[in-house]
Amino acid sequence: MRNPSPSEHPESDLTYQRRILAGVSRTFALTIPQLPGNLEDVVGNAYLLCRIADTIEDEQDLSVERKHEFTEYFIRVVSGSDSAEEFANDLVPLLSSATCSASDNERDLIRNTPRVVRLTHGFRPLQRSALERCVRIMSRGMAKFQQNSSLEGLSSLSELGRYCYAVAGVVGEMLAALFCDHSRKIASHEEVLLELAVSFGQGLQMTNILKDVWEDRERGMCWLPRSVFRDAGFDLADLSKGPADDRYEQGLLELIAIARDHLENALRFTLLIPPEERGIRRFCLWALAMAVLTLRKIHANPGYRSGKEVKISRCSVRLAVGTMGILSNFDSMLRLLFRLFARKLSATKQRGMQPHGE
Repeated sequence: MRNPSPSEHPESDLTYQRRILAGVSRTFALTIPQLPGNLEDVVGNAYLLCRIADTIEDEQDLSVERKHEFTEYFIRVVSGSDSAEEFANDLVPLLSSATCSASDNERDLIRNTPRVVRLTHGFRPLQRSALERCVRIMSRGMAKFQQNSSLEGLSSLSELGRYCYAVAGVVGEMLAALFCDHSRKIASHEEVLLELAVSFGQGLQMTNILKDVWEDRERGMCWLPRSVFRDAGFDLADLSKGPADDRYEQGLLELIAIARDHLENALRFTLLIPPEERGIRRFCLWALAMAVLTLRKIHANPGYRSGKEVKISRCSVRLAVGTMGILSNFDSMLRLLFRLFARKLSATKQRGMQPHGE
């Protein structure tokens, strides 16, 4: 399949990026445009790169070996050592209908990898380096964990921390680096921001893991830590869509508490951003608010059997967005609001940062 030449595209690469972003993620199409100036384009580009990497790992018709090959192929494409056009032409014919959405946005994104990567290569060196590092660590981390995934879950909280770092914590580090590059005032907190960014990412990822437990099981995967449920007297190997088990719910509530602690670090991260950087604050606060609201729904209904049962409504999203927009500059109010909304999430003693690394 021939990849279209640039002359056949009536829109610019940047226009394409903004359009396809709305097609592959409603949430990020809402939050990323809040970022100021060039940051919107860089972060939007980073999201699409991560989405391409994720599509490779999710492709059910590719063997583990072929996924590894395309993962390394894509890393080289992003770094500029391999052709994006050849990558797209090689991968597109192998994509199954199951991987692509009804609107074919994922297939379209892969087909237009050259357009996305051209933008990547046009960013400033520090920005480009941050994106390349994120793609490299995430791609290899996803490949490692998905290769060993099973319905038995992860072994421990430490392993969960390593998984969350590979798929989300490293994204937090990338964002922190980009924010620090954007503002000297933000850069004055760089060391603390980088640490909190990993926790921010883990909080968001744990929320997604909890929300998608049953959907992941249908795909033959489980990202819950066995040790937490074993301590509650429940074996994840026995997890099924039968009646709710009190021991399972006890483990679930413990994970909600841990995720809540990480989201409190997300608030600390956000409040280190100067109030005048309202766009960056909104970007962070909206993600934080939606995660807290999702955890509240899971906490209120631990016997859910579908992510749809604990998905927050559009009305809740609009309310959260509006409230965070109004209060984005008021630190004391944001702290109070977090305490009010997170008070039922069984907050436990603050956990330390989970181990991570390249």
